[in-house]
Amino acid sequence: MTETKDGLVAISIPVTGMSCAACSARVERALSGVEGVVEAGVNLATGRASVVYDPGLAGPEDLLGAIEGAGYGVEIRRTGFGVTGMSCASCVSRVEGALRDVPGVIDVSVNLAAEKATVEHLSGVAGIEDFGRAVQDAGYGVSREEEGEEPGGELRDLEYRKLRNKVILGAVLSALVLLGSLPHMTGLPSPVPMTWLNFALFLLTTPVQFLVGSQFYRGAWGALKHGQTNMNTLVVIGTSAAYLYSTAVTFAPQLFADRADVYYDVAAVITTFILLGRLMEARAKGRTGEAIRKLAGLRAKTARVVRGGEERDVAVEDVRVGDIVVVRPGEKIPVDGRVIGGESSVDESMISGEPMPVTKRPGDEVIGATINGSGSFRFLATRVGKDTALAQIIRMVEEAQGSKAPIQRLADRISGIFVPIVIAIAIATFLVWWFFGPEPAFTFAMLNFVAVLIIACPCALGLATPTSIMVGTGRGAEMGMLIKGGEVLEKAHRLTTVVLDKTGTLTRGRPEVTDVVVANGLSEEELLRLVASAERGSEHPLGEAIVEGARRRGVDLAGAEGFRAVSGGGIEAAVEGREVLVGSRRFLEEAGVPEDGLALQADRLAAAGRTPVFVAVDGRPAGLVAVADTVREESKEAIEELHRMGLEVAMITGDNRRTAEAVARRLGIDRVLAEVRPQEKADEVAKLQKEGKIVAMVGDGINDAPALARADVGIAIGTGTDVAMEAGDITLISGDVRGVARAVRLSKATIRNIRQNLFWAFAYNVLLIPVAAGALYPLFAGGGVPEALRPVLGEYGFLNPMLAAAAMAFSSVSVVTNALRLRRVKI
Repeated sequence: MTETKDGLVAISIPVTGMSCAACSARVERALSGVEGVVEAGVNLATGRASVVYDPGLAGPEDLLGAIEGAGYGVEIRRTGFGVTGMSCASCVSRVEGALRDVPGVIDVSVNLAAEKATVEHLSGVAGIEDFGRAVQDAGYGVSREEEGEEPGGELRDLEYRKLRNKVILGAVLSALVLLGSLPHMTGLPSPVPMTWLNFALFLLTTPVQFLVGSQFYRGAWGALKHGQTNMNTLVVIGTSAAYLYSTAVTFAPQLFADRADVYYDVAAVITTFILLGRLMEARAKGRTGEAIRKLAGLRAKTARVVRGGEERDVAVEDVRVGDIVVVRPGEKIPVDGRVIGGESSVDESMISGEPMPVTKRPGDEVIGATINGSGSFRFLATRVGKDTALAQIIRMVEEAQGSKAPIQRLADRISGIFVPIVIAIAIATFLVWWFFGPEPAFTFAMLNFVAVLIIACPCALGLATPTSIMVGTGRGAEMGMLIKGGEVLEKAHRLTTVVLDKTGTLTRGRPEVTDVVVANGLSEEELLRLVASAERGSEHPLGEAIVEGARRRGVDLAGAEGFRAVSGGGIEAAVEGREVLVGSRRFLEEAGVPEDGLALQADRLAAAGRTPVFVAVDGRPAGLVAVADTVREESKEAIEELHRMGLEVAMITGDNRRTAEAVARRLGIDRVLAEVRPQEKADEVAKLQKEGKIVAMVGDGINDAPALARADVGIAIGTGTDVAMEAGDITLISGDVRGVARAVRLSKATIRNIRQNLFWAFAYNVLLIPVAAGALYPLFAGGGVPEALRPVLGEYGFLNPMLAAAAMAFSSVSVVTNALRLRRVKI
C-alpha cells in the first residue's frame, strides 16, 4: 500500500477464484465501476488486483464488495493483538478509528476488558506492523501473545506490579499531604508558618502529580496530538487545576487573599484514588479471562510415542500426525487421535462439560487434554498443535471474548462525544460559580470544576459490555458451549422458537431395521437382500441401517450397478439385472410406481414411530422396510426446559408426517415440520421468520448447514473432536440437546448483566454530574438538605473532588464485579 499524490491510495488486493483471462477482465471491470476508483488492473498470474482509489469516495469494503459481486473472492485475514494503555470507552473509539484508517482494513473490534484488538484485513495489504504503528501513533501500546495465552499476559502482570507500586507510593505521600492539610481543612492553627507548610505540601504532592500520575499525562498528550480527548484528559485537567492553583498560592501568596487555602490534598488524593480504582479494576478484569487460562492449562506437557519400535517421551509440540501414542492409566491424553489398541474410560468433562466418563475402544476418537481412566491404550495421532480440539476451542473463545454486542453501539456512540461534552460542562460550571457563586467564588468554582471532570470519567461505560461478554462466553466454554460472540448472545436471549432436527439431535442417529413388509410374491429375505444390496453405495443413515440389518440377519448381499441417490427422495440401482427403487412414497410416485395398498401399512408403522421405506422392483411395488431411531433419554427433559422458558419447540425431519408426529407426541413437541428435504430446511426456517418468530435452528452442523445459517441463531450439535463447526453460532460440544436451554439461559443472564452495567454506568453520570456541578447549592443555601449530607457534600452542597474520585473508581470496579457474578450464575 502506498499513498500517491493528490491523496490517492494505491492498493494490491489478493483475488481468489480466477482461472482465465476472462476472469481477470471481469474483476477489472467490476473494480473500475466503483465510485472513487481511478485505476484498476488485474494480474492473473499473481492473482492480485492493483487499484488506485480516492479514500474519500471508496474504501476496502467497497472494493471487496465489487470483487465478490463479480463472483470471486478476496483473501481476508484476522489478526489479534493486545493493546495497552486503554482506560475508557473513548480510548476504544480512538484505537478503533486509528486502525480503520490503515488501508486494507475491513473491520475492527477493540475490547477494553480483554485489552485486545481484532482486525479483519486484506491479506498482504496490511499487517501487524502497520497496526502496531497506528496504535502507537494514537498514544497506546501493542503486545503480542501466543496461541491460547491470555492477551498480553506477561505484560499485563508487569503493568499490574508497576501500578501497585505507584499506588503504594501515592498512598503514603497522599496520607502525609492529608495530614499536613488539616490546618487548611479545619482552620486549626498550624504548628509551623503557613508558608513553610505550603512548601512542604508542594514537595510531597509533586511526585504524586507527575510520577505517580505520569500515565495520565502520557495518555492525555497522546490524545491531544491527534486533536482528541479521553478519560486521561479529564483527570489531567482536574488534578492540574488543583495543583497549579495551590502552587500559585504557595509561591505568590501576595496575589491571593490573606488566608488563601491550598488544595494539594485534592490533587494527590484524586490521583491516588483513581490509580487505586485502576488497580482494583485490573485485578477484577484479570479474573474475566480465567476461562482462557483454564483451557490453556489443560494442555499436556509431554507425550509417549512409539518411534523406531521403542517408546519415548517427547514434548507435546513434537508429536506429529501419524505418530502412535501410548496412554497409561491416569495420564492426560496429549493430542487428538483414534484408538487403535486397548480400552479405557476417559474423563472428557473439561472439554464437554459432561461429568460421566466415556468408554473408548478401537476406532473411537480421543481428545487431547482429556484424562485417561484405569485402562491403557494406544492411539494414532490425527490432530496436533493448533489443529487439536482444545486449540480450536481456545481460538473460538478468544474470538468470542474479543467481539462486541450490538447493545454496545449505544455506549460507543456516546463515548465518542462524551469527554468533550464533560469538559464543556466543567468550564460552564466554573464560569457560572466564579461569577455568581458564594465567596470565595474562585475556590468554589474551581472545586466544582474539578469535581465535574473527575466524576464523569467514562471508565464504567467502556467496561459495561465487554466484561460481561468475556465472563459469559468463558462460562459457556467451561460448560461445553462455544458461543461465537456478543451478537449471538444478544440474539439468543430474544428467541421465541427453537427448531430441532430429529435425526442425531433428538434421536441417537443410529436407526435399526424393525419390520419387513413384502408384496407381489417376494420373500422377506429376498426383499431385504435387494434393498440392502442397492443401499450399499448410500451414505444415508437409513440406508446404512438397512445394510447393517441385513448383515445381522445373515443375508448375503449382491453387487449393485448404476447407483444414483436423489437428495431427500431415495436411491435407485440395478441389482442382478433388476431395477430397484428405495425411498419415500413421494419418490416412488414421482417414478410412476403405484403404492398398491402399501400406504395403509406404512401409516400403521409410522403411527408406531417407525420410518417406513418404500421399495419397488422392476417398476412394481415390492414392499416396505421399517426403520426406527431411538429417542435420546435427555430429549424429553430438554424440551420441557425450553417450554418452561416460554419457547415454542418445533421438530424438522425428512420422515413422513405420521412417524414425525408419533415422535413429537412422545416428546411434547408443539409443531412438526415433516417430509422436509435437506435443501428445504432453510426455507422452513424462513417461513417461521416471516411469521414474526425469532428462530434458533438446532442440527448437526453438516447436513443442516443452510438452515443453521438461515436461522437467527444456529446451534450446532458437536460430538467428539468435531467442535469447530463454522455453520453454527453456538456449538454444543457434548452433543447433549439439553445444552440448548442452557445456552439460552446463559444468553439471558449475560444480556441482563450487560443492561445492569449500562444502567448503572449511565445513571452514575446522569445523577452525579449535576451534583458535582453544584446543582444542590440552592437547597443547601435554603437549608433544605439533611444535616447528615453536609459533611459529605460540603458547606455549599458541592461534591468534594476527592469523593468524586472515589466514586468514579468505585463505579468501574462495581461494573467488573457485577460481570464476574456470571461465573456463579446457575445455568
